[in-house]
Amino acid sequence: MAADRDPLSDGAGGRDDVNEGDRDGTRTTPPAPPPFRAAVDALRSARLRPQIEVEPTPAPKRLAPFAHALEATVVDGEQELADGRLVLLHDPAGHDAWRGTFRLVTLIRAELEPEMAVDPLLPDVCWSWLTGALQARGLTYGEPSGTVTRASSHYFGGLSARPAASQIEIRASWTPREGLGGVPDTGSHLAAWCDLLAQVAGLPPAGPGDASVVTLPQRRGPQSR
Repeated sequence: MAADRDPLSDGAGGRDDVNEGDRDGTRTTPPAPPPFRAAVDALRSARLRPQIEVEPTPAPKRLAPFAHALEATVVDGEQELADGRLVLLHDPAGHDAWRGTFRLVTLIRAELEPEMAVDPLLPDVCWSWLTGALQARGLTYGEPSGTVTRASSHYFGGLSARPAASQIEIRASWTPREGLGGVPDTGSHLAAWCDLLAQVAGLPPAGPGDASVVTLPQRRGPQSR
C-alpha cells in the first residue's frame, strides 16, 4: 500500500502530488523559521506505540513554503495492517483557508472485510475516529476537512483466483492550535494520528486512556512485508 503515490488535500480546496517538487528546479527555499523547526523537532521526539513504524519521507514542495512529511506502517509481525502519510505545512504569512500558519494533512489506507465496506455508516464512523483521536488527547484544532472513500475490487480472467478486496481511505487536514511562540503541539497531534492509524488497522486501544475508542474489526488478509 504505497501511500506516497497518492495526492493529498491541502485543506484549501486544492490537491497536490506528495512526491512532486518544483518542475523547473529554480525555487530556493529560505532558512526554516524557528516555529517550524520547533514543530519538526516535536514530531521527531514523539513517543509512539511500537506497532507503528514511522520514518521521514520527502515532503511536497508546492503546498506551503515549508513542509515536513512522515510515513507510517502498522505492522503485526511480518504483516502490514495499514499505512499512511502525515504532512506538516507551514506558511509564516498565514493562510486564509487554514486560519493559521500551520496545517496538518493526512492520508490513511487499510483493507476491509467486504461486509464492512457496504456499511452505510462507515464513512461517518471513520471521520469520528479522526476527531475523536484529537479530542481524546485534549488537542484544539480548527478548519477540519476531508473525505472518507471506500472502494471494492473484483478480479476476472487471469486474476480470477484472487478474492474480492475492499479498502477504506481517509484523507483529511486540520489546523493545529498554535501555542507558546506560535508553535503547535505537533508531537501530540502525531500521537493522535497514530491512534487513528491503529484504529483503522484494527489494533486494540493502547492504554486505559483509549478504552472508549471503538476499533475497526481486523481486515482480512494483511499483506506480508
